[in-house]
Amino acid sequence: MEPWPIVAWFLMLTFIADWLKTVRSRDFTKKDIIFLHPSTTPYPGGFKCFTCEEAADNYECNRWAPDVYCPQETKYCYTHHKLDWGGNTVSVTKRCVALDDCLTTGCTDMDHEGNRVCVSCCEGNICNMPLPRNETDAIFATTSPLNGSNHAALDHTLLLSFILILLLSHG
Repeated sequence: MEPWPIVAWFLMLTFIADWLKTVRSRDFTKKDIIFLHPSTTPYPGGFKCFTCEEAADNYECNRWAPDVYCPQETKYCYTHHKLDWGGNTVSVTKRCVALDDCLTTGCTDMDHEGNRVCVSCCEGNICNMPLPRNETDAIFATTSPLNGSNHAALDHTLLLSFILILLLSHG
């Protein structure tokens, strides 16, 4: 028997073995998703909020909320909850907002129709799932300081105080 058919079979089997290794599929693991997640945001620090306009209740809002990233100029998730005199939901509005829209969180008194509005804001990915129903829930929850300039002023005051104490103790 000639040697070339044996060599041909060997090369063909090697090729098939390599091909099987490359086409073997595998599911994404939790580790893969965590690794890929930061690279899939449209911009650094990208986040999502539940979004809806005048939904009948929280379930309808969260169930049909579009799965899209918030615009880059926004930083917070906003929830506007309108309740009747019995505490039942009249409407729910949720969206991505900038800081200015979050400065009026809390609950209003009953209006002439017997409705009350509670507004909350939060910072974080899909953080606006629950509804604010009272003053305890209707808050502005942030994970980062709102004003970095106060922190710098405090640092300078502490440094100046330390230097003054040091000078007085040596003087």
